[in-house]
Amino acid sequence: MKERSSSIGAFEALPGRVAALLSREIENGGFPAGHRLPTEQQLADRFGVSRNVVREAVAQLRADGVIEARQGVGAFVRAPEQRAAIRIDRDALKDGDNMERLFELRCILEAEAAALAAERRTPEHLVAIKAALDRMGGEERWEDGSIEADLAFHREIARATGNGYIHTFIAFICEQIRRSIHYARAVNPLHDLVDVNVGEHVVIYEALAAGDADAAADAMRRHIIGAAARVGVHLRNSRNDQKAGEIKP
Repeated sequence: MKERSSSIGAFEALPGRVAALLSREIENGGFPAGHRLPTEQQLADRFGVSRNVVREAVAQLRADGVIEARQGVGAFVRAPEQRAAIRIDRDALKDGDNMERLFELRCILEAEAAALAAERRTPEHLVAIKAALDRMGGEERWEDGSIEADLAFHREIARATGNGYIHTFIAFICEQIRRSIHYARAVNPLHDLVDVNVGEHVVIYEALAAGDADAAADAMRRHIIGAAARVGVHLRNSRNDQKAGEIKP
């Protein structure tokens, strides 16, 4: 695996710029509270970018609590008092130490969330998690749609805990980690990366389906350690002090 460069952020510069322009317009009253944003296609035409860029820019604003998505309706601007009080500065994540801290946070939150999900998941939760997994390994496996499915997989596990606070925090963190997925795809052989990544998610799903909390937590921890390693961030598995996730040449 190649060494991590000094800036993961370079791989998501365009969505970040679009998000900044939209945020500035919202702050200046161009899109008042409660206003529905234009469609992805309208924004893409306006900024001269692809719909994927717009989708990621909107996801950044959603992660920052600036807008909220309503299923089947669109994205709406939140009032200032409704916006998230916590925020992770994306520019700060260009620093390797800060990215390591973010992966450490994922290990803590998502491993425990996986354990709870294994104990509390319903058949409906498993269907949603499996749908995201199938999409990751399906026709979109080489495209950006697979990244969206990857993030959805983690959000659905958080939802399966039955704890809305856990779901809120993990959904927020997932959006912050999006750029690391882009970076991993840029610096690793894509075929090997996708196979390893999907395989790790399969192990997590199987533990959830079996209702095995310990196995689910361990599988999630190993996946996050592996994901970190694939962008040059090395975490320790506190249970067995092993490094994981290297993609063999």
